[in-house]
Amino acid sequence: MDTQVRTPQTIFMQPQRLLIPLFQRPYVWNEELQWEPLWKDLVRVATRQLQSPNTARAPHFLGAIVLQQLPSSTSDLQQRTVIDGQQRLTTLQLLLDAIHTEIATAGATTQAARLKFLIANDEAFCRNQEDRFKVWPTNRDRPAFYEVMGASAPVDYQKLEYRASRIVKAHQYFSQQCRAWLHAEGPDKIAARAEAIERSARELLQIVVIDLSAQENAQEIFETLNARGAVLTAADLIKNFVFQRLHEQKANVEEAYNKYWAQFETAFWEEEVNVGRVRIPRSSVFLNHWLVARTGEEVVAREVFSRFKEYADHQSGHPMLDLLKEIHRAATIYREFTEKAQVLDGPLDRVGLFVYRVKALESEVIKPVLLALLDHKSGPLPQKQIDTTLDVLESWLTRRMLIRATAKSYNKIMAEVVSVIRNAPIDQMDETVRRFFSSQRSEVAYWPDDEEVRRELETSPVYRKLSRARLRMVLEAIEDHWRGWIPGQVSAAGMRIRRESYAIEHLMPQAWNKHWPLPPGGSEADRDAHIHRLGNLTLLTKKLNSTVSNGPWLGAAGKARHLQEKDVVLLNSKLLKEYASKQWDEAGIDTRTKQMFDTILAIWPVPPDHRVKIEHEQLDTSITVEIADLIAAGLLAPGQVLYSQPGKYGGRSGRILSNGRIDVEGKVFESPSSAAVHIRQKPTNGWDFWRLDPSGGRPLNEVRAEYLRVVSLEGAEEEDDVPAESD
Repeated sequence: MDTQVRTPQTIFMQPQRLLIPLFQRPYVWNEELQWEPLWKDLVRVATRQLQSPNTARAPHFLGAIVLQQLPSSTSDLQQRTVIDGQQRLTTLQLLLDAIHTEIATAGATTQAARLKFLIANDEAFCRNQEDRFKVWPTNRDRPAFYEVMGASAPVDYQKLEYRASRIVKAHQYFSQQCRAWLHAEGPDKIAARAEAIERSARELLQIVVIDLSAQENAQEIFETLNARGAVLTAADLIKNFVFQRLHEQKANVEEAYNKYWAQFETAFWEEEVNVGRVRIPRSSVFLNHWLVARTGEEVVAREVFSRFKEYADHQSGHPMLDLLKEIHRAATIYREFTEKAQVLDGPLDRVGLFVYRVKALESEVIKPVLLALLDHKSGPLPQKQIDTTLDVLESWLTRRMLIRATAKSYNKIMAEVVSVIRNAPIDQMDETVRRFFSSQRSEVAYWPDDEEVRRELETSPVYRKLSRARLRMVLEAIEDHWRGWIPGQVSAAGMRIRRESYAIEHLMPQAWNKHWPLPPGGSEADRDAHIHRLGNLTLLTKKLNSTVSNGPWLGAAGKARHLQEKDVVLLNSKLLKEYASKQWDEAGIDTRTKQMFDTILAIWPVPPDHRVKIEHEQLDTSITVEIADLIAAGLLAPGQVLYSQPGKYGGRSGRILSNGRIDVEGKVFESPSSAAVHIRQKPTNGWDFWRLDPSGGRPLNEVRAEYLRVVSLEGAEEEDDVPAESD
């Protein structure tokens, strides 16, 4: 290993090709984070050079790169593989070429000539057209690089075929910046400024170059340099490892890349998805899920790469090419079921429906189990076994969601389920998984029975306790069931309800005071308690305007008449058979709530006679959670806006301060409740009152509940610093 500090002049002057392996990630640097800071650094150096051209200047350090020599014949160009630093080297070539183009166009031919040999090899060393480039990017970036680096000056970027690529945009950015800088002091200063900028770019930037011989272990050094885990994703590291192994095994690397890996560098796989409170590229999430599905072990995100290496080298029992084919097959299955769930209208098979509902439940952790079923080690499973196993999984997940059970050990539990699936007799897969969940008795894993679900839903204000996505999914499932979409039966009602598209509406409005007088002996508190229950909720194709929504139930302009005119959703039409000319009230809510939770128990059943006795953890309910705790946990941020509960007091807001207090209209309050009391002028539970989005979605109480789950306090009583009240 040879390590030296070098300048762009010493790196690029000699005839050579620095080859970026096709399996490395494409060019991803951008203006805000990399191009602009690099240009500003160069301008600072050039300005000092311009002001004192004869004074020795300290070079500006740009980081490190790792190269590895490749064998070549004496008549060929020297070649090195770029092990690390491809983003930096590619950017430097684009920068140097853009500067060369601009100073040549400005007439500074001598200065431009000094840069020419840093961006192009002499023709005498070139066997092919692309040999003229000092750096040769990975496959995905080659066409754009070839086009912009070979374009005639002045470059018309809008006419370039690859004008939308980052490669071209980087070249254009540096070109525009250089042109502006050259002409900043008028024509008479162009030559001097060209001299300063080209010399700074050639000689006053420094890079540490680690040059490896052909025999040294590039993979080991690569992994050491990226040990912080902040530079590359798990997918990047795994890709590099896989193709290094394939290279060592004399496989056709380019063919393997194009057939089995190139798909991961498309928009679908590069999209970042939510995993807990962080966003991770889907490719890395998939590889995590694939590992769990293959090993039956819990694999946390930070261990994905190391666990993959261990599995590939010591457990898989397959050559790397065969393992790559397995990953490709599983990725195809994974993408197929993910995209099924994104189709919101029309028929949906059991797998697609399961993934759609899992998405609404925010339970990505279940996907390794789905992979274990759909990409089973024994080959394709009978569809009936897959469908009935998914029935069990969905029931377990949904029932636990409805009673708001903790999800803190789901990673571990799903790994156990994968092991059950891998080892169960194929013709007993569903029954084996059913027995697994039926036997669970711990608070983190048990399968809630009918009695517990009924007890929770009978009086629960589900509109406040469940996220909109989860609540909408439950209402959609009830609608589909009432339409006849029941396992083992063919619906006679036609299509399923359009998914993720309907608005959730209160039948009796939250602002009921004006048009919904209490009956004799009626209680305001009892009415408020009924407003957010399941039986008072429905789905509409389009939200009613506020006048109708908060207006009376009966009459020509009443809410019942508008619901009749809206659509044929059974959630509404079944209700209106009895209540089209009859006042909707608390008794109706209770009756409909019972009908709906009976349907829920039928949609997501448990085995007959399933009863569970759980000894819940004894929790310290004396602990008080404050906004400052949520900030410290990363669940809220200083400056974040809180929005008032929709209804009578809607449209107000507060801002979280760095010390955890809340600023409402210039007044600072110690707690959410005191801030809410300021607005309502009566006792109010601020954790229910404040929301995280202006549409009235997620309440602050859900953030508090998430914090309690993190510190293993799920199930603790609500912090009733004042009585909760609805509007």
